[in-house]
Amino acid sequence: MIQRDASQPLREEYYTIEEYLSFERTSEIKHEYVDGQIMAMAGASRVHNLITGNVSRRLGNQLEGKPCETYASDMRVKTTATDYTYPDVIVVCEEPEFEDREVDTLLNPTVLVEVLSKSTEKRDRVEKFADYRGITHLKEYILISQDKMHVEHYVRQPDNEWRLYDVNEPGGKIRIESIGCELLLSEVYERVKFLPPRQLRKVAEDEEQQ
Repeated sequence: MIQRDASQPLREEYYTIEEYLSFERTSEIKHEYVDGQIMAMAGASRVHNLITGNVSRRLGNQLEGKPCETYASDMRVKTTATDYTYPDVIVVCEEPEFEDREVDTLLNPTVLVEVLSKSTEKRDRVEKFADYRGITHLKEYILISQDKMHVEHYVRQPDNEWRLYDVNEPGGKIRIESIGCELLLSEVYERVKFLPPRQLRKVAEDEEQQ
């Protein structure tokens, strides 16, 4: 039976990239590929899906008529020679480059967005961000909390360093210069109702026990 815990590999032995891609292209659920291991992705919560949809829709509307493409959740990105991931939202504003004729593995994203959860937050902040920084085409990386109004916006500087901008006010705005778009926090969190601290702790405990 396929594991649904993103922190656990499908099996202990290693797969080749060719084995991973062949398996993934016929699988009913998504898996990431990390240093030779296939990792099943955890299912997304209602709030996670709301935020992803809000961001994808707002960016897609603003990019209408421009030479950019927006993908939500299902586009695979090759981040290193041995890693493949599925960011929550992707924007590419150059001619999209793909790994092969299947046209399902993007190589040159301009902006990547991840919606944080308890089970993925550490990986999104550390391992994934380290890999994403190695993508020379990537200009901006956005992390969105789902249990509170908080967005972390990382922007690549001319010297290849990354600058962090924190936005956590209801009237706050994220300006995504590389694609000429902006997101209001009120739009990012449209229809999202935050749980009180006691319920948040219960959700976190349930996730840890899964």
